[in-house]
Amino acid sequence: MGWITWIIFGALAGWIASMIMKTNAQMGAIANIVVGIVGSLIGGFVANLLGMDGVTKFNIYSLLIAIVGSCILIWLVGMFRKRA
Repeated sequence: MGWITWIIFGALAGWIASMIMKTNAQMGAIANIVVGIVGSLIGGFVANLLGMDGVTKFNIYSLLIAIVGSCILIWLVGMFRKRA
């Protein structure tokens, strides 16, 4: 995917994940993009470990993988913030 597609894809995945994890009010657009892009990498890594395809193109399957990865990232960040 091109970098503009990654930004749009990341924003969408990060925004949906932040609504699922109920952190939408705490996050801005840039944070949603970053969480979505990093979440796509995490989701792809987890999917590959489970023997599935990772994020391949702009489609529903890849979006679901990115959302799951973004939720994992938000959860991990929340765990580290609670410890501090």
